[in-house]
Amino acid sequence: MANTVRTVGAAVDFSPTSKSALKWALHNLTGQGDRLILINVHPSQSDHTRKELFHHTGSPLVPLEELRDTNFSKQYGIPNDPELMHILDTGSKTRGTKVEAKVYWGDPKEKLCKAIDDLQIDSLVVGSRGFGPIKRVLLGSVSDYVVRNASCPVTVVKGSPSPTCRR
Repeated sequence: MANTVRTVGAAVDFSPTSKSALKWALHNLTGQGDRLILINVHPSQSDHTRKELFHHTGSPLVPLEELRDTNFSKQYGIPNDPELMHILDTGSKTRGTKVEAKVYWGDPKEKLCKAIDDLQIDSLVVGSRGFGPIKRVLLGSVSDYVVRNASCPVTVVKGSPSPTCRR
């Protein structure tokens, strides 16, 4: 069977849970030559200028090398996160995975589903805050919505991944 390049999406909001999901995606779904695309969604009200410019399409794809640039952080409202960069650097080197990022503005539930189609993602990984059933009904859950509406398989990672989980 021929090796095919996969495109894996990882929803990242810079929380500990999303970083755990990112680690899980790198260790379990990516390999040599695969693409990992970080997807970050800002609420619509966060930046009206960017929202107007990239409302429907999101930002351009940004390669890993440019994610460190402080101009990128300022331009797209992404925090400069050394822990996240360490995860990405280590994962891209050890797994041989090409890492890129894309920023969207709007409702995370809808934009994650849109990103799957726009970026032709084969599998999406999201973190879960672990709402109980009552909070999930009252507040809604991004991960629940995406699992029900995505056009690709979605893996929901709760908390820290087990160090023994490997592909």
